[in-house]
Amino acid sequence: MVFLDQEEIQALIRRGLREDAPYGDLASQAIFKGQSGQVDLIAKEAGIFCGQSIFEAVFSSLQEDTKFNWRIEEGASIQPGQVLVTVSALATTLLTGERLALNFIQRLSGIATATHRFVTALDNTGIKLMDTRKTTPGLRRLEKYAVRVGGGYNHRFGLSDLIMLKDNHIAAAGGILPAVELVRQQDPYMHKIEVEVENLEMVDQALQAKVDIIMLDNMSIEQMTEALQRIDGRAIVEASGNITLDNCQDLAHLGLDYISSGAITHSAGILDLSMKHFRVI
Repeated sequence: MVFLDQEEIQALIRRGLREDAPYGDLASQAIFKGQSGQVDLIAKEAGIFCGQSIFEAVFSSLQEDTKFNWRIEEGASIQPGQVLVTVSALATTLLTGERLALNFIQRLSGIATATHRFVTALDNTGIKLMDTRKTTPGLRRLEKYAVRVGGGYNHRFGLSDLIMLKDNHIAAAGGILPAVELVRQQDPYMHKIEVEVENLEMVDQALQAKVDIIMLDNMSIEQMTEALQRIDGRAIVEASGNITLDNCQDLAHLGLDYISSGAITHSAGILDLSMKHFRVI
């Protein structure tokens, strides 16, 4: 499971503020002379909210004593028009941090919402939904965290966590068996081994190699059915490739352990949130 790293969050915020306001918010600095203000975060569409801690961290990095009056918790289901939080700080703090804070939480809430829809479609099937490494560079930890908030599971964080042999590895080594042998010579049983297979012959080779996880990549339902019969509990089984909200329930009866989807991160839209009702107090 991915946990948020506060040092990483602070570094992201520093980079974001340098990018957006290297010399401060010039308009706000001209208009406001030390006045305090309040603003509400409003949901403009239904979804799953994610990003409470980074939202707070953006404003707190600008003004340590910023106050937040939350009406919801992380992972809450939200509805259009709902007030999620009221933020109180200097007016310049609120307007300087507004866009950066929204960019983070709209992205994370979009991923959590997309994940939740997929998880809901798989409800009562026994299949767990996992993410992939198809994430925004520099934002992987945050995006994988959003998958967890949406009810999904994290696949490996990166290339150093799990040995996954894909088509290029297998082709370069001359097949699954020699690829697995090379890996075990280099890293004898220190990490689990997953192999991506595209046909039933490769399933048999993966079983012969006694790998831990077999990924069925872009297989038809008929092929997956036969593959699962051959595997018969001897490895964890993951399916990936061309699996969507519309067809995922067709796989419910097969006995898969996991489905992995890159779309829940790389193709998730933002969740429309807005900061409204700004007032000087």
